[in-house]
Amino acid sequence: MNRKELVDAIARETGLPRRNAELAVRAFVNIVSEELRKGERVQQNGFGSMEVSESAVQAGINPQTGETVGIHSSAAPKFKAGKALKDLVNGKK
Repeated sequence: MNRKELVDAIARETGLPRRNAELAVRAFVNIVSEELRKGERVQQNGFGSMEVSESAVQAGINPQTGETVGIHSSAAPKFKAGKALKDLVNGKK
């Protein structure tokens, strides 16, 4: 499902005009993105939680020269599904 399909589905489900559904999706994405940028956790009970995971500095090897190089740490968003979502996906009630 792409963004347009999501907006259309929300408009159908809620009865909102498509424009308002688009604004709601845009606001959701902006708010979640900003919270993750600040290092905060975003949680919706039953659905799941999103947080930022930090990777440690690692040593790597340049395959062309065999030289050891440092790989910088980085942050990446991580999603952990809630129990209700896992059960739904697995066909449980």
